[in-house]
Amino acid sequence: MPKSSAKPATPKFRRILLKLSGEALRASGSHETITPEIAQQMAEDIQSVHSLGVEIGIVIGGGNIWRGLSASHRGMERTTADYMGMLATVINGLALQSTLEALGLQTRVQTAIRMDAVAESFIRRKAVRHLEQGRIVIFVAGTGNPFFSTDTAAALRANEIGADVILKATKVDGIYTADPMKDPTAKKFDRITHGEALQRRLNVMDSTAFSLCQDNRMPIVVFNFFTPGALRQVVLGEHVGTLVTPE
Repeated sequence: MPKSSAKPATPKFRRILLKLSGEALRASGSHETITPEIAQQMAEDIQSVHSLGVEIGIVIGGGNIWRGLSASHRGMERTTADYMGMLATVINGLALQSTLEALGLQTRVQTAIRMDAVAESFIRRKAVRHLEQGRIVIFVAGTGNPFFSTDTAAALRANEIGADVILKATKVDGIYTADPMKDPTAKKFDRITHGEALQRRLNVMDSTAFSLCQDNRMPIVVFNFFTPGALRQVVLGEHVGTLVTPE
C-alpha cells in the first residue's frame, strides 16, 4: 500500500495551562453536581491534545459545587466561604483525574492545601518533572489562600511551570466588546493586547489574574471548550477564540 503523504500534526505550544470552570462539569439545568458524560468528553478532548506530545497542566474551579464569593455575599464569613470553595475544586480535580486515568492517561493531582491522603502537595519542581514525564498535572485548591480566584491560581501556576500559554475554556467563543448573550451588536476580537483588554475593561480574567499575566507577558487564548475539537485546534495554532498577547 502507498504511504500516506499527510504530515503529522505539529502543536504550536510545548506546554499549556488549561483553565476549566467547575460549572462546565455540570450539564445545563441538571441537578447533578458533576455530569459524567461531560467529564468524559472533557477527558477525551484533553487526551487528543496529550497525544500530540503536549505537556498539560490543568486548573479547575469549583463553581458547580460551591462559590465562596457568592456565599460571602449572603452573610457567610469570606475566609471560611473561600476555603470551602477550594475544597470544591479538589472534588472536581479528583473526578477529572479518575476520568482521565480510565482512558489510560497518567495523572497527578497537586493541591495548594496539604491533604496527603488525597493528593500531592504542590511543589513546583515536582510538577515540572511530572509534566516532563508525560503526566497530566491537575492543580487544585486554588492558590491555597482566601480572596484569590481560580483564575489567579491559573495565572500563578502557568508562570511557575513555565507554560507557553493559558488556555481559558469558556462557554463563549472568545472575547467580545460586550456580553454577546445580552448585546447582539457585540463584536468579537480575534486578537487583542493585554493593554487594550485592560483599557477596555474586558472581562478576560479577574484583575489580579490578568495583571499577573500582563506583568509576565503570558499569552491567553479564550475559546469555547464545548465546540467539538476546539481545544485541539487551539493547540495546533488554528484561529479559534481570541488571543490576548503582550503586544
